[in-house]
Amino acid sequence: MSPTTGRWVSVARAAEIGIGESRLVRIDDVPVAVFHLDDGWYAIEDVCTHDGGPVAEGRLTGCIIECPRHGATFDVRTGAALTFPAVSPVPTYAVRIVGDDVQVEWP
Repeated sequence: MSPTTGRWVSVARAAEIGIGESRLVRIDDVPVAVFHLDDGWYAIEDVCTHDGGPVAEGRLTGCIIECPRHGATFDVRTGAALTFPAVSPVPTYAVRIVGDDVQVEWP
């Protein structure tokens, strides 16, 4: 997504999500997982592209989230599918911090 095509939506307070943690939010009834990593903030749609399950319930190791259903892994920074059975990336969204607000750019 282009950096200027969406609207910015406040989804949490930055202080509520520690480094290495995530928060599941809903934007326009779409589940979105927001991650706070050592190198920044990231957001992905909470959907495994293998079977449509909730990927954010899985284990986060560094920048890699593992789907709890079948073990597919994704890079939360890029959305890239890293291991089978997933082959398609998950949608990603830009994140910014304004004051103490975590904002996701929503199309």
